[in-house]
Amino acid sequence: MRVPLIAANWKMHKTPAETEEFIARFLVLVPQTTAEILLAPAYPSLDRAGRLLRGTGIALGAQDLHPEARGAYTGAVSAEMLVGCGCRYVLVGHAERRHIFSEPDDLVRRKLQAALAAGLRPVLCVGETLAERRDGATERVLERQLDSGLRDVMPHAIADFVVAYEPVWAIGTGETATAGQAQEAAAWIREWVRDRLGRSTGDAVRILYGGSVNPDNASGLLALADVDGALVGGASLDPSAFARIVLGTGI
Repeated sequence: MRVPLIAANWKMHKTPAETEEFIARFLVLVPQTTAEILLAPAYPSLDRAGRLLRGTGIALGAQDLHPEARGAYTGAVSAEMLVGCGCRYVLVGHAERRHIFSEPDDLVRRKLQAALAAGLRPVLCVGETLAERRDGATERVLERQLDSGLRDVMPHAIADFVVAYEPVWAIGTGETATAGQAQEAAAWIREWVRDRLGRSTGDAVRILYGGSVNPDNASGLLALADVDGALVGGASLDPSAFARIVLGTGI
């Protein structure tokens, strides 16, 4: 049975002090849940968050990583550094990395492989732009991103993965994919994994929806057959709103 995962991606928000305040408030609001909760703060807050979350059952994740283990890469952060802060997860290929920072598919693949080598669980983000959806290219885009990202990865490793479907046109816009659109994409991703890597792998992989998730629409999205959780952006910045998302899903 797939355990639901509710992930908070704070992007470039919250100082270490603000991170500490959030965690203190959130732990009171959500003392326990049957879902897995993941917080992904900005790099400067990771070490403090890791210390505060220790023993709480809430997982820590990073928003990105560099594919190399070490070297002269000013401003970059390695997988080993993330593990040292207490991270269990790392986002790979988020739409903002792909589109704002122009990261190509091959770089996303290298980052994913670096995460696996360090013992991190990657959250592989995939999704189409509005123009691509209007052109009927959604499945073609998803196939390209999945094929590149998961190339040379063993099926047993992918079974422990998370794939996040995040239509680019719904990120931070207030627009959310309809339940039908979200389920259709998640089901397509699961079937792709089954076809390429085996039914058991496809059945085990968790698929999240990301894109303007909020307390009002989260329960409907998580009730979908092939959606196993949510990747939450703006609504995760407020501990009360994020708690409502976690508790309002009924899990």
